[in-house]
Amino acid sequence: MNLAPVQALARVGPAAALLLVMTACTDDSPPPSSVSSPAPASPQASTAPATTTPTGRTTAMNIRLTLDGHPVAATLNDSSTARDLAAQLPLALSLRDLNQAEKIADLPRKLSTSGAPDGADPEVGDLAYYAPWNQLATYYRDAPYAAGLVIVGHMADGGAEQLATADEITIEAAP
Repeated sequence: MNLAPVQALARVGPAAALLLVMTACTDDSPPPSSVSSPAPASPQASTAPATTTPTGRTTAMNIRLTLDGHPVAATLNDSSTARDLAAQLPLALSLRDLNQAEKIADLPRKLSTSGAPDGADPEVGDLAYYAPWNQLATYYRDAPYAAGLVIVGHMADGGAEQLATADEITIEAAP
């Protein structure tokens, strides 16, 4: 038996396999059309353009808090956690004081923390989600960094003073 053809095939076989793999990985399809259908509108997204708060946090949705009957403007940021909170609105929650710095309330269900940092250092007026306890945390005084805390929004000026004495909070999309 003549082994020359088998030996030649053994030498070119790996090169042929590499060429086949490289050819299969290229994309010869035409570029996508420049005309596309608009994305469906998100029910919780604001129609107003995003703004930036003095702290540099981007906002995506205007909301209204009602603290013991007193309306306070607030905004939610553009995070998955804030969008998940917005999907639960309107909410009426009982507040409890924690450490004479914040009011907390139990939420009906856990929120997404996808893409959220490991924790946050809240500021006066911040709205936050404390993931370990599934609670909304609202700040009327300065508080230290907390692991598991995700900032979701901020109250307008004057909101923190109202919050300090509040026992009830209603959160709804701003009209």
